[in-house]
Amino acid sequence: MPSTTPAAESARINLRTSPEAKALIERAAAIMGSTVSSFMLQNAYEAASRVVTQQEVITLSDRDRDAFLDALDNPPEPTPALIALMRART
Repeated sequence: MPSTTPAAESARINLRTSPEAKALIERAAAIMGSTVSSFMLQNAYEAASRVVTQQEVITLSDRDRDAFLDALDNPPEPTPALIALMRART
């Protein structure tokens, strides 16, 4: 996770929330012995990392992995349409 201490260059994120959400976040930060800013940054960063990973990483079952590797090792013969496409000038 990036540093939560002020640096020479930093970016600001502002947000508004309900009083109830603010109170809960403040309570959670206090329980963790953290500032509200550090607590929010850490949790938002971890959530963002999970979202990006879910979007960018493909997890295959053993069966699908084997089929993928087999297709790489034994590619099918090109179809006439593929040959025509590859010969086409762009």
